[in-house]
Amino acid sequence: MKLVKKTVLVPRHALITRITHWINAICLGFLLLSGLQIFNAWPSLYWGQYGADGDPSFLSIGASREHGQLRGYLRVGDATVPTTGMLGVSRVDGQPAERAFPAWLTLPSFQDLAAGRRWHFFFAWGFAINGAIYLLSSLFSGHLRRDLVPDHAELAPRHLWHEIVAHARLRFPKGEEARHYNVLQKLSYFGVAVILLPLMVLTGLTMSPGMNAVAPFLLDLFGGRQSARAIHFITASLVVLFVLVHLAMVLLSGVWNNLRSMITGRYAIEESHHD
Repeated sequence: MKLVKKTVLVPRHALITRITHWINAICLGFLLLSGLQIFNAWPSLYWGQYGADGDPSFLSIGASREHGQLRGYLRVGDATVPTTGMLGVSRVDGQPAERAFPAWLTLPSFQDLAAGRRWHFFFAWGFAINGAIYLLSSLFSGHLRRDLVPDHAELAPRHLWHEIVAHARLRFPKGEEARHYNVLQKLSYFGVAVILLPLMVLTGLTMSPGMNAVAPFLLDLFGGRQSARAIHFITASLVVLFVLVHLAMVLLSGVWNNLRSMITGRYAIEESHHD
């Protein structure tokens, strides 16, 4: 008897998951670029009811002039980090100018708050509607409970540590284990889909004066518009971090196999049997 290995394609992602995934990817890209354009108009974050001129911010990106030259900085609390060449200073018409994020990271590339807000609001509504469709379909189909909520055994400290070590060593699930999400995937996908993205949408709505009139409780829920703006920026940053880690895992665990599963819904695994 010899051990025979063969590659088979197994179902991985439902059609609604694949469609909403790609719409989310497009919307998030435009939201990030236009969001940085909006942030550039006032590159400081406050907490509570603060935010007027002269109020202390807990985070700011800017520039100061030293020896006749602009130097960029990132300030968090009382700590200041030099960021010249990355943040705080950009070249505009060939000359250095104070700008939190560089032109190539904003939509539009030139400083235009009104245009940035239009881009942001358009894709924000598309993102919110698409996210609602995904969450509702996941609830009704059982996808959320079945595929994204880890069970007690998976949450055991020993199992969690084993998964962390395996991923750190770039040892990804094979065979039958690859049919389903591992616990790290479940925790990260669940956290993003159920916590971070809804929080980002709600804080975005809280910053809208129109929504304040319709749902004034949002201001109380988040402790004011400036707190909502800060939470919005923090959650958006965490989503960007998730996307970067997600892309790294896609590249390291097999680009084509992962792309195929998110396009066709089929994922290739290797099965073994004795012949």
